Amino acid sequence: MQIRTAQSCTDDPARAVEDIAAGLEIGRHGPPDFVALHFAIGMPAEALAPGARRLAGAVHGGSSCLGIMSQTGVDIDSGSAVGALAIWDRAGSYGTASAELGADVGRTARLVTEAALAAAGRSGEVPDLVWLTVAPGREELVIAGIRAVVGSRTPIVGGSAADNDVSGKWTQFGPLATHADGVVISVLFPSTPLASAYQSGYAPTGESGRVTRVEGRRLREIDGRPAAEVYHRWTGHTVPMAGAEPLSILAASTLWPLGRVTRDVAGVPFHLLAHPAVAHPDGSLDLFADVAEGDCLWQMQGSADSLVARAGRVAGQARDEAGGELSGALVVFCGGCMLAVRHRMDEVRAGINAALGDVPWLGMFTFGEQGVPTGRPAKHSNLMISCTTFVE
Repeated sequence: MQIRTAQSCTDDPARAVEDIAAGLEIGRHGPPDFVALHFAIGMPAEALAPGARRLAGAVHGGSSCLGIMSQTGVDIDSGSAVGALAIWDRAGSYGTASAELGADVGRTARLVTEAALAAAGRSGEVPDLVWLTVAPGREELVIAGIRAVVGSRTPIVGGSAADNDVSGKWTQFGPLATHADGVVISVLFPSTPLASAYQSGYAPTGESGRVTRVEGRRLREIDGRPAAEVYHRWTGHTVPMAGAEPLSILAASTLWPLGRVTRDVAGVPFHLLAHPAVAHPDGSLDLFADVAEGDCLWQMQGSADSLVARAGRVAGQARDEAGGELSGALVVFCGGCMLAVRHRMDEVRAGINAALGDVPWLGMFTFGEQGVPTGRPAKHSNLMISCTTFVE
């Protein structure tokens, strides 16, 4: 297996594809077997995708908040950054497919997974990894649909496509189509081992309560009280409540997510996080992840230092679990976390480089993260970091 990465910051789609092809040295190495390509929304997907599809048969595209990062640099300022990670692995199998989510999300996810397996020439088999990009909003249903095809043991890793301000400008594309509200699924059967780690940089404050009323992703009550009122108190009044109009609290709540304990790892509880996005005048909260009536929610707290340091630790865990010399890695870093430590992203990159050593890696900034808590099936959460490493 060989892995290479490349970046471009031009605002011209055709030139961006040329830059990526040159950086990957496709003329020298030939077409790769798989390409993950992530980009800022200043680079229109409709114009980028046709050229990108000529890079490889299995091309997986998704937008990223502000830009991308890799071992060579962070580009969150140009507005049109494009980054690619390419895999050459003639002994492996790779396939990608995509579709609009539609009304029956679970069925769509099943069909797209089956199409990706067919594209890899491995129909009916279980891949070593599913790489996922999906429009924000219904990620849990997508994971359930994928799991119906590949089972619960297969790692499902990736991130929800993002824009710069949660205005819905995110995009996704696969080998045949471009989407605004779609899902792109790639199945990977690499010829060498891989490993994936999935963590957050937050700790519980001690405040907790039980969900007593919820509708979809709108959390209405905690312990029988309006959710926004309880949350406002738990955060020490740091996150404001709404007045007469709905109030975006996405930035204010980034260091104050809500967590659900899914299991203990070596005696330490593992929390899946939900990021509060909007406070409503009626006291409800909109979240970026599902919670259920009866769930115990913990108030979590993070800091800029914890977010900056965590990426390197996650990369180090994925390196250790891979059990061999690495050829490359894919990194998912929450877009909200990135915005909170935007001025320190070079430190984040340095931490990942220090953990992974001199190997190529690509990082994207997402509005929801999918990954595998230790010993558990894949989950969707917010404000998370994942690192997936590939052995030479």
